[in-house]
Amino acid sequence: MTAIMTAPARSAAVEADHLAALESEAVHIIREVIAEFERPVLLFSGGKDSAVLLHLALCAVYPAPLPLPLLHVDTGHNFPEVISYRDRRVLELGLRLHVAAVQDWIDDGRLTERPDGTRNPLQTVPLLDTINEHRFDAVLGGARRDEDRARAKERIVSLRDAFGGWDPRRQRPELWNLYNGRHSAGEHVRVFPLSNWTELDVWRYIARRDIPVPSIYYAHQREVFARDGMWLTAGTWGGPRRGERVVLKSVRYRTVGDTSCTGAVESTAATLEEVLAEVAASRITERGATRADDRLSEAAMEDRKREGYF
Repeated sequence: MTAIMTAPARSAAVEADHLAALESEAVHIIREVIAEFERPVLLFSGGKDSAVLLHLALCAVYPAPLPLPLLHVDTGHNFPEVISYRDRRVLELGLRLHVAAVQDWIDDGRLTERPDGTRNPLQTVPLLDTINEHRFDAVLGGARRDEDRARAKERIVSLRDAFGGWDPRRQRPELWNLYNGRHSAGEHVRVFPLSNWTELDVWRYIARRDIPVPSIYYAHQREVFARDGMWLTAGTWGGPRRGERVVLKSVRYRTVGDTSCTGAVESTAATLEEVLAEVAASRITERGATRADDRLSEAAMEDRKREGYF
C-alpha cells in the first residue's frame, strides 16, 4: 500500500529539495570561480549572509583547504559582537583575512569623515584600492536579489569596469547556468552565489547546517534610541543627538553593518526557531526595514553600486 504523505511532511520535503537546489547552485558557482580566476577573494563581514557564503565555499573545496583569502572592509563603527565573531571564525578555520580599515584612509587623507558620522558610503574607496593592490580578479559576495531592486538587476557574475563601477547595460545573459567571467585588464567581476536566495532561505539553511552567526541576530537587551523610524545603537559615530532618548529594549538585528545606519527591530525571538517564525511572517526585507543608507533616495543602492559598492 502506498503511504499518503501528510501536508506538513510534503511541506518539509519541498523545503528540503529547495534548499538542496540552492546549495548545489551556490557550490557550483563557487567552484567555477575557483577554477576560472587567478586571484579570487571572498567578502566576509561576519554577517549571516557572509557566514553562509563561507560555509558554502568550504563545502565546495572539502576536504582541501580554502584556496582564497577573505576580505572585510571595516568601517570602524561595526558592532563589537560581529568583529569578535569574524575574528573567531577566521582563527577557528585557519583562514587568511585582509582587513581594509576605513580609518586608515581617513587618517592619511584619502577619505574625509562625513558630517552625519556614517561610514557606509566610505567603504567603496578602500574596497577598490584593496582589489587593485592585491590584483583580485573575482570578488565573491553574499548579496541577494531580494534585498534591493538594484541588486535584483545584477547578474550572478557581474562585470565591473577599471574603476570598479557597475553598468546595468553591460550585464551579460546567464542561460543554462553558464557564467561569463571574461574581463579586460584592470576590470574584475563580482560574483553572488546567493543571488537566488531569500532571507528565509538563509535562515533555514543556517538551521539545517548548524552555522554559527553573531549573537546580535537573536533577541537581547540593548540600549537604543529612535531616529527616522529605527532603533539605533549609541556609539562613537555621533548618536544620539539632543532630544533623542536612550531606552532599554529587547531587540535583535536582521542585518549588520555600520552602527550609524543599521537599525534593530523590537523582538523577543531568542532562538533559531523563533527567528525563523519571525522572518517567515515579515513582509519587508531586512535592508528595507533597518538600513538608513538605503532610504536616502529611491536609487540609493544603485547609485553606490555604479561607483563600485558591493
